[in-house]
Amino acid sequence: MLTKRYLDDLTYEIIGSAIEVHKIMGRGLLESVYHQCLKEEFLHRKINFLTEMKVPVMYKGKNLDVDFRCDLFVEKSIVIELKSVHEIVPVYEAQLLTYMKLLQCPKGILINFNCANIFKEGQKTFVNEYFSILPNQ
Repeated sequence: MLTKRYLDDLTYEIIGSAIEVHKIMGRGLLESVYHQCLKEEFLHRKINFLTEMKVPVMYKGKNLDVDFRCDLFVEKSIVIELKSVHEIVPVYEAQLLTYMKLLQCPKGILINFNCANIFKEGQKTFVNEYFSILPNQ
């Protein structure tokens, strides 16, 4: 059963994985490099994920053929959007929130590897109405 506690624990593991990748690789690389490294870290930690998953887009009951993909979808419950940019701008947050809505996913994490410290400034976690209705334990 999906709970807030489970998602919080999983979030801790995901951010820990990003910190490990950042510690080893440093900053200044392409997003695609961090993506591959994070996938390897998830495999090492036995975290289930889908990568470059096509996000379904429905409009007025019709499934549109749109090539809309999220970077990582962890345990079918957390969307991860990766960046390697100078600064996080609101459009990146909007992109993540849209993926969460379309996937009916309760939690999302935006990770920017081009920073000094992932924990302090390189990640931002979002929840939505799907999270608020989950049981705590």
